[in-house]
Amino acid sequence: MKPWREIIVPHPDVLNGTFQQSEFAADLTAVRTGKATREYGDAKAFYERTFITEGMGRLLTQVAERLNGKGGEPVIQLQTAFGGGKTHTLLAVYHLVSRKCALGELVGIPGLLDQAGLMDVPQAQIAVLDGTAHAPGQPWKHGEQAIHTLWGELAWQLGKGEGYAMVKEADKNGTSPGKAVLVELLGRYAPCVVLLDELVVYIRQFVESQALSGGTYDSNLSFIQSLTEAAKLVPNAVVLASLPESDSQAGGPRGVSALKALEAVFNRVQALWKTVAPEEAFEIVRRRLFEQIKDATARDQVCRAFADAYVAEGAKIPQETQEARYFDRMVQSYPIHPEVFAQLYEQWTTIEGFQRTRGVLKLMAKVIFRLWQDNNKDLMILPGSLPLYDGSARNELIYYLGPGWDPVMDRDIDGERAETTMLEIKETRFGSVQAARRVARTVFLSSAPSSVNTKP
Repeated sequence: MKPWREIIVPHPDVLNGTFQQSEFAADLTAVRTGKATREYGDAKAFYERTFITEGMGRLLTQVAERLNGKGGEPVIQLQTAFGGGKTHTLLAVYHLVSRKCALGELVGIPGLLDQAGLMDVPQAQIAVLDGTAHAPGQPWKHGEQAIHTLWGELAWQLGKGEGYAMVKEADKNGTSPGKAVLVELLGRYAPCVVLLDELVVYIRQFVESQALSGGTYDSNLSFIQSLTEAAKLVPNAVVLASLPESDSQAGGPRGVSALKALEAVFNRVQALWKTVAPEEAFEIVRRRLFEQIKDATARDQVCRAFADAYVAEGAKIPQETQEARYFDRMVQSYPIHPEVFAQLYEQWTTIEGFQRTRGVLKLMAKVIFRLWQDNNKDLMILPGSLPLYDGSARNELIYYLGPGWDPVMDRDIDGERAETTMLEIKETRFGSVQAARRVARTVFLSSAPSSVNTKP
C-alpha cells in the first residue's frame, strides 16, 4: 500500500510553510479592498477551497432566492462558537454576488441552484460594514469625502456620492437616518446585500460621557434596527450579520451589553446557521490544505485495510470502528485519520480560545508541513503521527493548555531527551516503529484537554 504522501499532495502554501494565521483568518475588508491573498480574494479560487456545508448551502440558497425576488429571509443572523466559520460564510456570500467570473465556475454553486430550482443569482451591489476596520471616532476616507457613521459608509458603498447624499445630514450629526430613508436607499440600489461583521467590536467602543463622530451607542442600535426593518420591505435586499455566541467572546462588560442589545434587535430573525458536522469538518480541512486526490483507488485500498483490521480486533477497540460506515468516514477524512478530527473537534474545541475551524486548520497545516519535510511514510496521518518533537506544531497545542507543559513534553512524550525515545533506543523492537512515542502522542491528544478548565 502507498503512504499518504504518494496519494495526495498538500497545497503549495502548506508545502512551503508560508501559511500564516492571517491567511486562515478570513477578512471581509481585506477582500473588499483587494488586499487579501488569492485564496480569499478571488471568487473562483475561494470556492475551489471551500466546502459548502449544509448550513452554508441553506444560507446561500436563501440569499439567491431573496435576490431573485422569490422569497428568502430578508435578515439572516449567524451566531456560532468562536472560530465557527461565520466570516468565511459571509465571504461565500460576498463572492457569490460580486463575482467577476461565470456562475458555473464557482465550485458547488450550480448544484446548489439546481436543488433550489433557480437559474441564476443576480450580481448585486454589496456593502461590507466591518466592526474591526474602523473605530467610532475614526472617519472613513473616500477621496475628499469623510464619512463618519455606519450608515454613511453603507450609503457610500451602495451608491457612492449619490447614495451618500441620501444620508448626508444624518451622517454629519450622528443620528440614525430612520427606516423610510433606508428603504429608499436599499430599493434604489437593489438587488443589494449588506454584510455586517464584528458589530459588537464596533458598538462596544461607544462610551456614555464622550461624543464620537460615529454617533452614539443608541443611535447605532437604532440604525441596526431600522436597517433590519427596511430590508423586510425591499423584496430583493438582504442583510447578513455575525454575532459571537457567548458573553466571553464579546469582550468585557460593554461588549456583553452591546451583544445583548444586538441580540434583542435580531431576536425576531430566524438564524439559519447550523454547526459544522464532523463529516463536514473533514472535507473543510481537506479542501483547504490538500490538492485533489491523485489516486482514489490507492486511497480506498488503505482505508479498507484499516477497516478490516478494526473488524478483526472486534471488542478490543471502540464500537464505531466496527460499523460499515467507519470505512466511509476514513475515505472522507483521508489522509487524516477520523480519530484525529474526533479528538480535536470533541475535546480540544472545549478549551477556551481554541477555534473550531481556524484552530484545527492552523494546527494541521503545521503538522502536515513537518511530516512532509520529514518524509513521513505513514499510510494515514494518525494521532501517533503528530510531530510533537517539532516546536511549531507542539506550541500550537500546548499554548491552549497553560504553563508547565513544555517540560512534560520534553521528558515524557516526544523529543530527543524524552523517556519514550530512551525506551525505543533500548528496545529496538519498539524503536523500529516508534511505538513508545506513538502511544504517548495518542494519549496526549486525547487526554490533555481534560487538564484545563473547559467551557461550560
